[in-house]
Amino acid sequence: MEVANQSIVAEFVLLGLSDQPRLEKTFFVLILLMYLVILLGNGVLILVTVSDSHLHTPMYFFLGNLSFLDICYTTSSIPLVLDGFLTLRKTISFSGCAVQMFLSFAMGATECVLLGMMAFDRYVAICNPLRYPVVMSKAAYVPMAASSWVAGGANSLVQISLAVQLPFCGDNIVNHFTCEILAVLKLACADISINVISMGVTNMIFLGVPVLFIFVSYIFILTTILRIPSAEGRRKAFSTCSAHLTVVVIFYGTILFMYAKPKSKDPLGADKQDVSDKLISLFYGVLIPMLNPIIYSLRNKDVKTAVRSLVSQKCFTQQ
Repeated sequence: MEVANQSIVAEFVLLGLSDQPRLEKTFFVLILLMYLVILLGNGVLILVTVSDSHLHTPMYFFLGNLSFLDICYTTSSIPLVLDGFLTLRKTISFSGCAVQMFLSFAMGATECVLLGMMAFDRYVAICNPLRYPVVMSKAAYVPMAASSWVAGGANSLVQISLAVQLPFCGDNIVNHFTCEILAVLKLACADISINVISMGVTNMIFLGVPVLFIFVSYIFILTTILRIPSAEGRRKAFSTCSAHLTVVVIFYGTILFMYAKPKSKDPLGADKQDVSDKLISLFYGVLIPMLNPIIYSLRNKDVKTAVRSLVSQKCFTQQ
């Protein structure tokens, strides 16, 4: 009866850094600059992988998908964060919150699967180079990338469907910059054990399985590289997968740091820890997409050559 008499939540209030207005202006400038770098860097990578025929290979096809995914992932949340930094009352409708949760959850799950697909591509290229054109043909790598998007979207649809069916009839203040799904679930006036169990299972699938797959792939890759007799041959072989390995270490290392760090037991430090957790989550959402194009462009001669060629063509056209 008590729940029935409470009003149904129609919108959520995003807490963000409302209690620290000075920090909001600083973070607005910082996050905006990082977001612009994300759009520029990943946009250029997509452009060169599409326009340069030398980059029409499975590895660069996956890279183009990763860049597009990073743009979608950040665009689903960063504009909302930036608006919140400049708005006194940071609100979002219930439906808008559900859409934002779906997009961010889908992009995160898709990236996990896509990184696993990219590891398989590198495994075949180094361990079975003669069979590479057959195994990683267009009929294989296009469905592989598509299945990553479908799996991520389907997983997100299940999780968000379970979340929006919950009754939200009390507190509507989300202690986060965006509609982060765990922060939203805490506001439900019902048992969320099914949601927690479901998310735990899917996290094991979309985090654990790709990590295991990547780990096994790189064991075979490193074993094959160490068997190469010449130092120059080993260096060239390792350079073909070093960018992907760097991205994987940063991506999963940050996730491990976020979820494995110990929680403070001091009640007086709870507020500071909440701010710390929110900021770590925020910078994780922009740092990884910003670093991906930088890593792949700095460590890849083909990409750098394609970018120079694209720039020179633009300059020549303008003249």
